[in-house]
Amino acid sequence: MTLAQNLILICLAASAVAKSLRQDDEAKAELERYIENKVPDINQRWRPHYHVAPPVGWMNDPNGFSYYNGEYHLFYQFYPYDSVWGPMHWGHVSSPDLVHWQQLPTALLPDEEQCFSGSAVQDGDTMVLMYTAHILSDREPFYNETQYLAYSDDGVDFYKYSGNPVLPSAPNGSPDFRDPKVWRHGDHWYVILGSKTTDLRGRVLLYRSTDLKDWEFLTVLAESQGDMGYMWECPDFFELDGKFILLMSPQGLAPQGDRYKNTYQNGYIIGSFNYETFEFVQEVPFQEIDFGHDFYAAQTTEVNGKRYLISWFSMWEVPHPEDVDGWAGMMTIARELKLVNNKIIMKPVEEMTNIRQGVPILNVLEYNEELDLEQAVEINIEANFDEILEIKLEGKNGGGHVVLSWDPLVGKVAVSRGTEDVRQVEWNPSNETSWKIFLDSSSIELFCGIGDVVFSSRVYPLGGWRLTNLSSQDIEIEAYNLKKSFPV
Repeated sequence: MTLAQNLILICLAASAVAKSLRQDDEAKAELERYIENKVPDINQRWRPHYHVAPPVGWMNDPNGFSYYNGEYHLFYQFYPYDSVWGPMHWGHVSSPDLVHWQQLPTALLPDEEQCFSGSAVQDGDTMVLMYTAHILSDREPFYNETQYLAYSDDGVDFYKYSGNPVLPSAPNGSPDFRDPKVWRHGDHWYVILGSKTTDLRGRVLLYRSTDLKDWEFLTVLAESQGDMGYMWECPDFFELDGKFILLMSPQGLAPQGDRYKNTYQNGYIIGSFNYETFEFVQEVPFQEIDFGHDFYAAQTTEVNGKRYLISWFSMWEVPHPEDVDGWAGMMTIARELKLVNNKIIMKPVEEMTNIRQGVPILNVLEYNEELDLEQAVEINIEANFDEILEIKLEGKNGGGHVVLSWDPLVGKVAVSRGTEDVRQVEWNPSNETSWKIFLDSSSIELFCGIGDVVFSSRVYPLGGWRLTNLSSQDIEIEAYNLKKSFPV
C-alpha cells in the first residue's frame, strides 16, 4: 500500500470518528432538550426534596460514585423516555458536599450496547468511566456482556474509547459479566466484576491493569458455595478500619426467617486480603447492610479517609407508585461507613445538618398524641428502650403509612407497611436512647442508635407527614424541616 493510500485511509478513519462524535453530540443535545421539555409535566406529589432522583423517566443502580476536581460525582442507570426500565443510559449529578446536588447532562447514551453499571476513577486529569456493555444477540441467552471505557477531561462531556471492549468476556464464557468496580493500588489498577459459574453460583472476578485498557485476570475473589445465590451483582471491594469488605448484591437467596425477604439482597463479607497472593479470606460471613424494603446495588467511594455509600432506594419486581407521575426510582442519602465489632455502621453524612431550616420543633408526645410535620423532615427521638416503642407515620391527607416499633422482650426493631409487609431485625441498643429518622415525600430512613441497624423503605403519603406515638411511654421529639437540596 502506498503512502498516499495510507493517508487516504487515515483521513477516512478520522472523518468517520469526527462524524461519530458529531452524531453523539447531537444525540446528547436532543436528549437534554427532551428532558427540559418533559420536566414541567412531572407530578411533584412524591418527588424528593433532598434525595437524588431522575429528572424524568426511570432510575436504578448508582454508578461511578467518585470524587473528581473537588466535587463528588454520582452517575446512575437511567432511561429517560418512560418511567419503566428500558435501554440504559448513564444519568449524572454532582455535589460539593454529598447533600446539595446539581443535575448534569446525561453522560452515556446507548449505541449498539446498553450502558449497564460501572464505576469512575481519575487518571491524571482525566475522568475515566468503566461500564458494562450489554449487547443483545439473536442466539441464546440472547445477550452478552463486555466492558467499555469512556473518557472526559471536564467531568461533564464523555466520549467512548475507540478500542472498546477492553474486557471482552468472562474466563468461563458466562454472558453475565458485569458491574466493574475499579480502584488504584500501588502501580496497578484493579477491577472486580460480578459473574456466575456454569452451574449457577454467584462469583466475583478480580483483574489488574497498568493502563485501564489491557487487563490480566488474577483470580476468583469469592464465590457462592451453593447457598449464596446464582448471581452476584454490583460488587465493591475496599478496606475499612483494618479489614477488607466485599460488598455485593446476590440474586437468588431464599428467605430465611426475617432475612432475605426482598426480591434481591445487598450485603457484605468481612475478611482479609493480600495484594501479593490476591487471596481474600472470609472471616465473617455475609450480612445484610440495610434491613428495609428498598435498598439495592449500593456503591461506595473514599475521600479524605472517609468511606461513603449511596444505594438505589427501590427494589426490583415491586410496584413503583410514582411511575404514573412520569418518574421512578431515587437514591438514599449518603452515609458514612465505619466497622465496629465486625459490623458496618452507617450514619448520615454530617453535612445533612446544613439543610436544616428554622428552629427545631421540640415536643413530648404522650400515648396516642399526634404531631403534624412537613414533607421533608429530620426527626430525632429519645425514648426508653427498656420499654416498647411504637410510632406511626402516615400522610396528613391519607396515602401510605408505616409503623416503626421496638420490643425489648423480642429484641427486634420492625418497620411495617402492613401485616404482610414487615421487615425486622435483632438490635442491641446497649446504652443508646435515640433513633434518627429522615422523611422525604415518599421515603423513610431509620437509623437506630449508632447506626448499627438501618432501614430504608419507600412510603407514599399524601400531603405532609403525621407522627403518632402508639407507645405507653412518652417520647421526646426534636424535629427539623429540611430545605430542598436537589433542584429538579
